[in-house]
Order: sequence, then structure tokens, then C-alpha cells
Amino acid sequence: MYVADLFGGSQPEHRVNVRVINEFAWHNLFIRTLLVRPTQEELTSFVPEYTIIDLPSFRADPARHGCRSETVIAVNFTEKLILIGGTAYAGEMKKSVFGILNYLLPVKGVMPMHCSANIGPDGDTAVFFGLSGTGKTTLSADASRTLIGDDEHGWSDTAVFNFEGGCYAKMIRLSEEAEPEIFATTKRFGTVLENVVIDSETRELDFDDNSLAENSRGSYPIEFIPNTSEKNMGPVPKTIIFLTADAYGVLPPIARLTPDQAMYHFLSGYTARVAGTEIGVTEPEATFSTCFGAPFMPRHPSIYGNLLKDRIAKGAVQCWLVNTGWTGGKATMPGISRMPIKATRALLNAALDGSLNNAEFRKDQNFGFEFPVAVPGVDSGILDPREAWADKAEYDVTARGLVQQFIDNFAQFADHVDEGVRQSAPKVA
Repeated sequence: MYVADLFGGSQPEHRVNVRVINEFAWHNLFIRTLLVRPTQEELTSFVPEYTIIDLPSFRADPARHGCRSETVIAVNFTEKLILIGGTAYAGEMKKSVFGILNYLLPVKGVMPMHCSANIGPDGDTAVFFGLSGTGKTTLSADASRTLIGDDEHGWSDTAVFNFEGGCYAKMIRLSEEAEPEIFATTKRFGTVLENVVIDSETRELDFDDNSLAENSRGSYPIEFIPNTSEKNMGPVPKTIIFLTADAYGVLPPIARLTPDQAMYHFLSGYTARVAGTEIGVTEPEATFSTCFGAPFMPRHPSIYGNLLKDRIAKGAVQCWLVNTGWTGGKATMPGISRMPIKATRALLNAALDGSLNNAEFRKDQNFGFEFPVAVPGVDSGILDPREAWADKAEYDVTARGLVQQFIDNFAQFADHVDEGVRQSAPKVA
């Protein structure tokens, strides 16, 4: 067995002590990388509050244990115990700690977030909400900004603080040109690669091979990325970015949100799954994960939504919706490509330095938010999603379908939000 004593959370007054017990050595290395490592002095007085026991060789019995398969992730807040069995996917450990903090912190008035975060040269913090595959890790690893973390954070009265001490990046189709900082970590001793195919003779990595899984991953200490925050903390945010990978080609590459629209899209948590990411997915599918992390949010979504709304109002935070998905058509259409990462970065940089607010904006006919008409260094042909489609009538049909899915999904929250948020819903044009 392998044991590590670690912290969940970098801000001392808001962290939780976790003891992790593993069957596999690489699992223990993974969690030591992904959580915050105590100093030698802190270890001398360490008392675990929660314990994680991770045994991949254990197989649950659905008939006996009341679960749906041989795989089980069981969380008991009374016993302060997490049991993981029947899966070797290391990410279950870090998400268990995320779930614990999502339960504990709102009581203290701290906003837990499924997001990445970085700091600009002027000390301006930005947070990037988004589900897996939308670009949280990629877009926050920017050499011109200081990285706080790539996945899980808390927003207290005084800081944005990383829950973790490492990063967990998707490796599928990783390229040195598009993501040089992340690519460099794959050459570093101590990086753990999951489901990445290695040539048995040359030992070369093949990041384009998804024969093991589309969800190939790399975990590495945060300091493997140049220009990272020394204490995994930064000032409270000035900008919020909601990331989505829209496989329908309906959303613009960037849109400016009012506080009510931000609350609406936070509770919606929209992205789209495409073929290859999950078993059985062959066509684009809209997926709504409340607060951009529903499986890990034990409390009612309104708790997190109201916390975010209060903090946006208190800090006069600017909010943007950024689509890293497809443009000019649906992902399954011939010749349709994903949003160019250079364009996404250019739009993000303009949003973060404030220059984007000086652009001319147009109101989206379906969603009601505003998108820019022209931005230096970005092809104007992709800024208006409808104009990017060759067949405008087909765009309209597709857009109406997506709008209706938003409306149907949000019905569950309508009684828990005020009229301004309800009026921020998209309209069927």
C-alpha cells in the first residue's frame, strides 16, 4: 500500500486535510502531484480529516452493494471516507476532494469553482469555467500570464486559490505548436501519462492515437508550467470566462454577458459531446452540467449560483462566453473545422486587456447577448456564427433546436432565480 498526507486547497484557512491510501504506486504519485504537498514541518502535526481508499482491483457486487456496476465511488460525509474501486482512472481521487470542498466551502461563504485561473501583468485575475475538453487547461497556460491552476479553485473574500498543486491536461492530439507549455511537460520526469499510446520499440509518444481512450491525460506539478503563482493564489477576479465547445456551430467565438446572462449560462453549464469522447456518442449531443461541474456539486445549484452572482456584483466583474467548438456548421458536416486556437487566444487577450469593450457589438438574434463585429487579428467571417454558415436556413433550424434544448433544461431552475435571470433565456427566433 502507498500512503500520502496532502491538503485540498492552497489558502490555509480554507483547506482540508486528506489521507490517500493506494493500491498502485503511480496512483499515489498522481495524487501527490494533483493535491497540495505539505511542508516537512506541516507533516509533523498533520491530522487527516478525510480518508480516500483507492483499490482498482476491488469489484463491487451490484446485487449486494446497491450500485449499478462493478465500479464504485462512494462518498460518506459522516464517516469522512471515500472508497474508490473497480476503476484505475486516477481522476476519481482528485474529483472526490473537489466534491468535499464543494460541500464544505459554501457554508463559509467561499465559492468553489470548476475552473482554471491566471493573473495578468497588472495583477488582474481571470477565471475560466468549463467542462472537460473546452480548453480550461490550454487557455490558462499562457506564457504572458501567471498560472494559478488549471481545474479547481475557491473564491474567498481575499483571493482566488487553487485546490490543487498540479495540472491534469487532456493529451489527445496535443501539438507542440498549439500548446508548447503543456507539450513540454510530456518530456519531464515525474509527469504521469494515462491512456497515451507509446511505440513499443521507439518509445515515442503518439498523441493522435486514441485506441486506448479519447480521454488521454497528463498530470504534472504546476511548477512544470513556466510562470506559475508561487502560492497557487491570486487576487479576486476581474474577469470571468465561460468556456463551451459548441458542436452545433451556433454560438459565436466570443460574446459579452450581463450579470443576469452570466447567471443563466452558469446554471446551464452547456457544452456538446462529439463522436469519440464517450461510448455511444455518434452525433453532436448537447450536454448541460450545472455550474460546469454538476456531478461534483453536492448542494443545490442555486447555492453556487447565488454565491457567484453576489461576487460578480461585489467586484463589478466582466463576464464573457467563449466558444472553442466548431464554426461554419455542425461538427459532423464535411469540411467543418474547430475554432482556430489562435483566434480564440486573440479574442481572449482582447477581452482580458479591456480593448474588446471598445469594439462594435451586435446582438445575437437567438441568445440576446452581444458579440463583436470586428476584432484586430481575427477573421471577421467567424465572429457572426450565422454568417459563417453557407446555408443560412440550415443554421436557423439548428439554432432553433439548440435554443429549445436550453429552454427545456433551464425549466428546473426557473423557480430558484429572479426575473432578470429568467429573461436572459434565449428565444426561439
